Amino acid sequence: MNKTRLSVTIGMAYDRLVVYLDWMKSKDLVVEEDSQVKLTEKGINSYNKLVDWVIENVGKLDFHKTTR
Repeated sequence: MNKTRLSVTIGMAYDRLVVYLDWMKSKDLVVEEDSQVKLTEKGINSYNKLVDWVIENVGKLDFHKTTR
């Protein structure tokens, strides 16, 4: 998804999103390819670990593991 659409979808100001994306890029969690933001394998694994932690420590919420 491109940055503008991502910003609108998650309800975050574009300038704030760019700061977070820069941080996530520095940690190899996301990459930008052809103007699209994509999770890396490390990003997918990190997200799934976070979902597992939330489910274990907070309880079942509307989170789903991802393969993309």
